[in-house]
Amino acid sequence: MQTDPKPSTLYVVGTPIGNLEDMTFRGVRILQTVDLIAAEDTRHTGRLLQHFQIKTHLVSYHDHNRSSRLPELLEQLRYGKAIALVTDAGVPGISDPGYELVKGCVEAGLSVVPIPGASAVITALSAAGLPTDRFVFEGFLPPKVHARREHLEFLRTESRTLVFYASPHRLRETLQNFAEIFGSERQIVLARELTKLYEEFWRGTIAQAISHYSDREPQGEYTLVVAGNSPELPQFSEMELKAELQKLISQGVSRSQASRQLAKTTSLNRRQLYQLALEMGGERGEMGE
Repeated sequence: MQTDPKPSTLYVVGTPIGNLEDMTFRGVRILQTVDLIAAEDTRHTGRLLQHFQIKTHLVSYHDHNRSSRLPELLEQLRYGKAIALVTDAGVPGISDPGYELVKGCVEAGLSVVPIPGASAVITALSAAGLPTDRFVFEGFLPPKVHARREHLEFLRTESRTLVFYASPHRLRETLQNFAEIFGSERQIVLARELTKLYEEFWRGTIAQAISHYSDREPQGEYTLVVAGNSPELPQFSEMELKAELQKLISQGVSRSQASRQLAKTTSLNRRQLYQLALEMGGERGEMGE
């Protein structure tokens, strides 16, 4: 079924994540026939358009200009233009500013039509060999150490498979954080350069991944697939947890340290245990320790 692009419609078009042969026929046709293409990087998308001999007018839409460009695009859509939104690679809106434009269209009552395409998340999951029935996509972790550790601590007891994006210059640091918070024996798959000439899937434990990259320079963009937390940790009642916390605190350990220590052997994370410790009374405000 082929139809021409409809007026006042935003088309969210998936593009290849590396191999140009992954571009869909429908995606090419939509890019050829819309009035305008909004791209994260016009130079990058320009090469894609040149390959498929697409001559549609191209404008930039990215993190640095979205505050001014977004109202312009919405205005053109209101006046009947059909616009395609693309990102550098994959499906727009996944770890890029495309979400804001889609949200603006929805709020304005404008039509949004998805044109499916390649996705690094699904591509990595499909070949990782870890459970795929339930998973959590976390994208890029916070760049600051404290925020990154806090977020990973929150995910420590997550039983679903975890998927992250990582740049090569942060890979080693990220793996170290995984070992500290998830444990060094957790299974991990590092998918690199997906669909490209040097595509690689590396599988093993987090400790083995750290060792693997101790004498290898990380190269290319990574999608990290991490096994979820095993449900085998012992379960304790609230009364038992408070008793364990009280025992540690009575030995001179701070609430924050006691919560962190107990989190390693229970199914609750540090923040949940710290809240229990606060409910026991006494001084507050040690989470920042």
